[in-house]
Amino acid sequence: MTGQVGRVKVIDGKYEVLREVSVQGPVTLSEVRAAEGVTRQVAWFNVATPADRQAFHAYRTALRALSPAGLTDVVARPGAFYAVWQPVTGQPLEAALAHKGVPQDLVENVQALAGALAEHGYALEDAQVLVEGHELRVAYLTPQLTPRTPEDIAARNAATLAPLKKARVKRRREPGAWLTFIPGLLLLGGATYVGAQAVQIYLNPPVKPVSNVVGQAAKQAAQELTSAGFRVEYVKGQAAGRAVGSIIRQDPAANSNLPVGRLVTLTVNNPPAIEVPRLEEMTPDQARDALKGNAMTVGKIVKVDGTLTGTPEGRIVAQLPEAGSTAQQGQAVQLMVSTGITGKKTWLPILAGFAYEDALKVVRTAGLVVTKVTPQPSDRKEGTVLSQTPAAFENVTTGSPVTLTVAAPRYSAPSRPAGSLPLPPPVQDPEPAPQTEPSTAEPVTPEPSGVDSAAGGSEEIPAVPVTDATPQVAGPAPRSVSLSYTFPTDLPGGTYTLVVRDASGERPLNLNTEAAALAGKQISTTATVTGDAVFVIRRDGQDFAQVTP
Repeated sequence: MTGQVGRVKVIDGKYEVLREVSVQGPVTLSEVRAAEGVTRQVAWFNVATPADRQAFHAYRTALRALSPAGLTDVVARPGAFYAVWQPVTGQPLEAALAHKGVPQDLVENVQALAGALAEHGYALEDAQVLVEGHELRVAYLTPQLTPRTPEDIAARNAATLAPLKKARVKRRREPGAWLTFIPGLLLLGGATYVGAQAVQIYLNPPVKPVSNVVGQAAKQAAQELTSAGFRVEYVKGQAAGRAVGSIIRQDPAANSNLPVGRLVTLTVNNPPAIEVPRLEEMTPDQARDALKGNAMTVGKIVKVDGTLTGTPEGRIVAQLPEAGSTAQQGQAVQLMVSTGITGKKTWLPILAGFAYEDALKVVRTAGLVVTKVTPQPSDRKEGTVLSQTPAAFENVTTGSPVTLTVAAPRYSAPSRPAGSLPLPPPVQDPEPAPQTEPSTAEPVTPEPSGVDSAAGGSEEIPAVPVTDATPQVAGPAPRSVSLSYTFPTDLPGGTYTLVVRDASGERPLNLNTEAAALAGKQISTTATVTGDAVFVIRRDGQDFAQVTP
């Protein structure tokens, strides 16, 4: 969180950078001037990856354990990770060890400091150590991105402490050492008595009930059992719904009688680490659902201004721990939620010709909200945007409502109902002609055309009527249907839309609202449909409810 004031570089708004001393990976050591005018050094961590964040927290843990004399402050918050150091007086450790005679107290203090540094992966050469009398003072600790191995630490410390092999150690002189034999005799007699009592207790130890420590923190449980005289051993386990680091089992069980000094095994809840999901742009309710699947919970919710990030009101701006970092099951995630965008102007491009879904994305990117969608019969493709309010390129305040007019299928009702069509007459098969025997008689001369049909003339068969076209049957007539629906009070979070589906397809209606504004409310609307119809209520694009009018 560095910035520029004029041409001067400032760290965290209060440390004026005088010069950069060194740069080691993501760590920059700078000499700065504090607000009170004194000179300090700031070790700034540029945290860009989870590994950088882990290195800083390991460094902060080491500083807390060592309590260096030169450390004045350690800051760890989103966007600002650094340690502040002050000047310390004293003689460098190398010069103090180079003397021919080194006091025994100084040698013991150096060995103790080397052991404390090694516990956190640091060698003596990583610390700027000054000597004041026999006291060691750490003026600065150089950050290590990865802890040193025990072998590497031992080799480096041996090189640092090599002058001690040539130096003479001045041992402490105890006054009245010649009188030490008297306490020794007393101690010997007392030890004999105590030993006899110990043998008696060991052979016949007292029996006590084991306390019930299930559900307690591991440290508290161990203290309670050891104060009762029992030994304690930890083993790792995991259990859902229990706090991390709490006791989930004990052996022997609670209220069992056990001789003092015996072992009690405690199983500590230590579930495997999980990855923190991304919660930005979600509502707190949506984040709560996302964390529930990872066995995590929503922690403290902080309200922040969403103007700089362009985040609408009620949406998450940032989270801690960050997305992608590791955490334990049951761990709470702190959320920073936007209070809205204040005083910021925005505008929309020409949305005519966009598909509805594409136009919706553009509106959201501009920081506006579609509150009304009006269908209008058109020859354009269904769902195509025809017009918009506010107009294109008009400056409006972010968060303002937007109305879209979208294309709906065009249809026209018949002017009058079609009547019943006439049916064609039945088709009759002609009668077969009579069969006659062949004869050699004279051919019979046919009668004139004027002879009556009864005298032997043939009868003419009428033609079958032919129809050129199939009868047209009229489709279902358009009708008006109504919807009345009451949303439940425990409505899940999300954005809710409404469409109607009939024989002519599916088209959106005027509903695009967040869950908070709909919970427990009733909506009513009417629509003109063709054939069977159904109203579909959707949550974030997925079907939530269907209502048949």
